[in-house]
Amino acid sequence: MSEIKKYIETNKERFLEELFGLIRIPSVSSLQEHKKDMYKAAEYWKEALLKAGADKAEVMETKGNPVTYGEKIIDPGLPTVLVYGHMDVMPVDPINLWNTDPFEPVIKDGKIYARGADDDKGQAFMHAKAFETLIQTGNLNCNVKFMIEGEEEIGSPSLAAFCEEHKEMLKADIILVSDTGLIAKDVPSITTGLRGLSFMEIELTGPNKDLHSGIFGGAVANPANVLSKMISSLIDDNGKITIPGFYDDVLEVSEEERREMAKAPFDLEKYKASLGIDEVAGEKGYSTSERTGIRPSLDINGMWSGYTGEGAKTVLPSKAYAKISMRLVPNQDHRKISELFEKHIKNIAPPTVKVKVTALHGGQGYVSPIDMPAYKAAEKAYEEVYGKKPIPVRSGGSIPIISTFEQVLGIKSILMGFGVEEDAIHSPNENYPLENFYKGIETITAFYKYFSGK
Repeated sequence: MSEIKKYIETNKERFLEELFGLIRIPSVSSLQEHKKDMYKAAEYWKEALLKAGADKAEVMETKGNPVTYGEKIIDPGLPTVLVYGHMDVMPVDPINLWNTDPFEPVIKDGKIYARGADDDKGQAFMHAKAFETLIQTGNLNCNVKFMIEGEEEIGSPSLAAFCEEHKEMLKADIILVSDTGLIAKDVPSITTGLRGLSFMEIELTGPNKDLHSGIFGGAVANPANVLSKMISSLIDDNGKITIPGFYDDVLEVSEEERREMAKAPFDLEKYKASLGIDEVAGEKGYSTSERTGIRPSLDINGMWSGYTGEGAKTVLPSKAYAKISMRLVPNQDHRKISELFEKHIKNIAPPTVKVKVTALHGGQGYVSPIDMPAYKAAEKAYEEVYGKKPIPVRSGGSIPIISTFEQVLGIKSILMGFGVEEDAIHSPNENYPLENFYKGIETITAFYKYFSGK
């Protein structure tokens, strides 16, 4: 057994108990009632980094929740890795669907059950323990910095300004992140792309009040009818989005990378069965995996209008609303897409209704080149621990702050995730396999070995 594995094995119960201490702090960033808990989590991270071997660690203020920063500089001439993670978690509602207390971690069937077990306390804490392991075994051969924030689950609204203000402090050669997942427990993968996001709301107004659908129906435009027709026109029969200019900046993925992505195991029949659907849908000419990874999409997230309560109320509604999200691929600018969307919606709206379009949230996509040294180091690390070469994967989800790091700090990120689909992140009974936690620590230590070249 190597000294790395031996150290992890010897200290694994302590590692776990220290993680449990962090999980027990209900650091829900979206609820003001947990503001004090954000500071408790930040202080916990500070002590954890100092205990792990950081030269210094401190809790730093932002316009919102705090950031914990720590570092160990062994030689300014050596490469520097900046570890990013987040201490905040999603709300636990609906609480009645949890089988255990969400903030009292429980081990069952080889998994940790708790809010944040995977996203992102469990995954981020692996980095603290990998860092400790390298120091204690004398194998740390590069500089390490930590930036653990408290607002990722609400869109990281304060972090861009924090990065802008502390550019010098955050200088690094690569940003290392564990907030994504593996294709499966025995199929390692590296997330090489994240989709961006443009999140919009439409409000249509017809008459100045709800009307009797018998007296006015057929004579006055119904905003709900109009909105339904407008939205149905946004995607054509081939699954293409019809907004003019929408695809102008889409970068086509090379055939080589598409072939690599296609190596990922995917059972279409199992996929359909798990969702209770008879057939998949999407843009013509692309596989299901490609539709969620390398192509943009547009989806209605919610629509409402008129009377939706029990029984009948025959109204012609005054207003109709829809929330729509557009997942974007790298090189599409979410601000430009939001503007194109607003312009198009206003152009296709008939004169029988008034239109209001609001951009609620957005972020850029991100792509990590598979030929850069940090990717190669991560690739070798997974192969060493898992015995298999990892498959590059484009994720359908979004972590907008990753592209912000590149824009503000000028640093690329490597997404070394260890979660799996069944971890139920953001849902009741979130969990994280113990095996993934310990393998993650080992794989991260291997990354440092290959990245530093020693």
